[in-house]
Amino acid sequence: MLTNHLDFRLEPKILELYEIHKERSEKIDWGYHDYLPWDKAQDFRRVPWDESQVTLPKGIITAVETALLTEVNLPWFTSHLDQTFKGSLSCIRDFVHTWTAEEDQHSNLLETYLLITRNVDPKRLHQLHKQTVEMGWSPDYETPFETMVYTSLQELATMVFYNNVAKEAKNYDKDLDLLLKRLAKDETLHYAFYRDVIKYHLELEPNYCYYLGKVIMNFQMPGTVMPDFEDRMSIIAKEANYGPLEYFDQVLEAIIEYWEIEKLRPIAPEAEAARLEILEYHRRMKRVRDRFYKKKAK
Repeated sequence: MLTNHLDFRLEPKILELYEIHKERSEKIDWGYHDYLPWDKAQDFRRVPWDESQVTLPKGIITAVETALLTEVNLPWFTSHLDQTFKGSLSCIRDFVHTWTAEEDQHSNLLETYLLITRNVDPKRLHQLHKQTVEMGWSPDYETPFETMVYTSLQELATMVFYNNVAKEAKNYDKDLDLLLKRLAKDETLHYAFYRDVIKYHLELEPNYCYYLGKVIMNFQMPGTVMPDFEDRMSIIAKEANYGPLEYFDQVLEAIIEYWEIEKLRPIAPEAEAARLEILEYHRRMKRVRDRFYKKKAK
């Protein structure tokens, strides 16, 4: 039997995951004020912004700005999760509240950093922020299981993004390197929870595999609603260490391996067909990746 609802038999195990998450997050609890170079701050009224004040390369600025405009979608994403998990497992709803509280300061940290360091035009950033939130955002997945699959991929991709951009940023600003790694730690904990909820479901009922494919093969980040998203991602891929190759190597490969999709043996024919489709999609993407690396090597 195929179902895309979360299985109530797993509630004790998921509650255990939630308790582990709270213990880990309490050990690394933080406030965004601790990660900002306040000594660089100046009053914009007394010292107006000027492009000559910019100190970071365009690719790094674009990456941080893009991360900010993704994080400001938190109200829409939280609303979606709240509606999706109504009537579902209570521990999932509790986790969403905790997740929201932990995510809440991410956009504050990124925006305040950009303003303090004067690496962006403050008026332009204000307009981009407002425009992005006004656009609203909601994923195409409205069922509990598919939404959990999406959040697993989204949190992993965000974690990889922050860590990869941090590697580039440390050459220019150690404060930025540190704060991006701090954000990545949050995303790591969030990813671990969502990822393991899906793992438990696949172990209990491999037929859940039927609902993996739609999300995996159509995955897009929440930031797609921001202005110039495609241009931004092109710049980041070239100049800030995160693009399709990194997504394949560090996100898609990792999730397919962790969920052991190749080893799953669903009984329902539709679920088995979906599993094979995911593996074929993975093989196609791997061939594209390999061709690119060979071309790059030459």
